[in-house]
Amino acid sequence: MMEGLRKFSRWITGLVFIFSGFVKGVDPLGTAYKLEDYFAAYGIEWANGLSLGLSVLLCSFEFMIGVALILNLMPKLTSWLLMLMMVFFTLLTFYDAIYNPVPDCGCFGDAIKLTNWQTFFKNLILMVFVLLIFFDRKNMKRRINAVFHLMLMGIILVGFAGFSIYNYRHLPMIDFMVWKEGNNMVADQSQAEVHLTYRNIHSGEEKEYISPNYPWNDSAWLAEWEFVDQKFVTDQQAIAHNLHVEDEAGSDFTSYILENEVIAVIVAYDLTAISAKGQKHLDHLLAILEAQETPHLILTASLSDEAAVWKQKNSSQTEVFYADATVLKTMIRSNPGLMLFHRGVVVKKWHHNDFPDTAAFEKCLSKSLQHS
Repeated sequence: MMEGLRKFSRWITGLVFIFSGFVKGVDPLGTAYKLEDYFAAYGIEWANGLSLGLSVLLCSFEFMIGVALILNLMPKLTSWLLMLMMVFFTLLTFYDAIYNPVPDCGCFGDAIKLTNWQTFFKNLILMVFVLLIFFDRKNMKRRINAVFHLMLMGIILVGFAGFSIYNYRHLPMIDFMVWKEGNNMVADQSQAEVHLTYRNIHSGEEKEYISPNYPWNDSAWLAEWEFVDQKFVTDQQAIAHNLHVEDEAGSDFTSYILENEVIAVIVAYDLTAISAKGQKHLDHLLAILEAQETPHLILTASLSDEAAVWKQKNSSQTEVFYADATVLKTMIRSNPGLMLFHRGVVVKKWHHNDFPDTAAFEKCLSKSLQHS
């Protein structure tokens, strides 16, 4: 029985670590942003420059521990590393749960959102299995040479780090954000359900009905119930967003982006942080968009003065609009990046390393119009 419990503990803990490492490693920039939130909360903003490297290291190490548990690699060493890691993060999440310095710890990236208390209790449950593994470590025997085990663990660590870096240099292979390709960011009110709320005039009890499934033609019922409110509920509520776009004067241009027939949106949350390589790719892209006469604009969180300097420096006539930096970072993990919208639907997203050439852009544009 002990052998079965030991295997179950290793497998359940290993799978959790593999999943946690993968969903963060597939989006290392998102994990880096979360680390920066922690650095700001603890007053160590000087470490922001280390956030991306720490993100890749943390995700790779977590993934490696998970695989090592499943394959029973270096069981004593793995048990110690697992215990140290779990003690640290359990204490950290306990502190987070009490003082809430960062609302979401990001332990499962953007794939699964947990409150700080949920994360702490998750760690407590996982700690039971970790303790079983740790105190039974002397009974775990490796069947293959230790050098081979260490080599295999090193290959897993380096291999996953390479995978994570690839996702950073392009876009996440799996997009867990609300702005992923195919999502419609504009709710269709014509397809909405109308929810009506009525209140009993005697008891004060309130009931909600979906129109027309309520006794609207019952005069006796109407005499007892009064109308309170109505709301429209659509299947798009699950992908609600908080994007608010303004021009330099503060006028709202959100609908201009989300309700346009076709529009290419270049997202650059920080124009001053665009690399020389990124700027070169952007210049080439703007030339293609202008030649195709495709409506396009730049969306940034930079100050208007910074945008003016950037436009002058790069001789750009492209219109610049403004939005919150956090929202822009969730839209696309690239600075700059390109998003193609068709009537509010996210048709395609590109990292600046993968900006399309004329033929690829025409093909994507034509395909989106055919499905309209």
